Amino acid sequence: MAKYTVVEKGECIACGSCGATAPEIFDFDAEGLAEVVLEGDNNKGVTAIEGDLVEALEEAVESCPTSCIKVAEVAFA
Repeated sequence: MAKYTVVEKGECIACGSCGATAPEIFDFDAEGLAEVVLEGDNNKGVTAIEGDLVEALEEAVESCPTSCIKVAEVAFA
């Protein structure tokens, strides 16, 4: 089943853990905070994450010290 994700930027401390764990999904924005970049999602939570990337997403969620990565089974917007 596909997953969708967003980063709550107000909670992000820019530690880089998510990008190190799942670089295909997360990177830093111009302000240095994490965001979802998978296929141009622009942190909207509308791009389906499937296959091997689901495991990487789950590892990124577990590694986030502030729990600012939100995951759902339906698109956020």
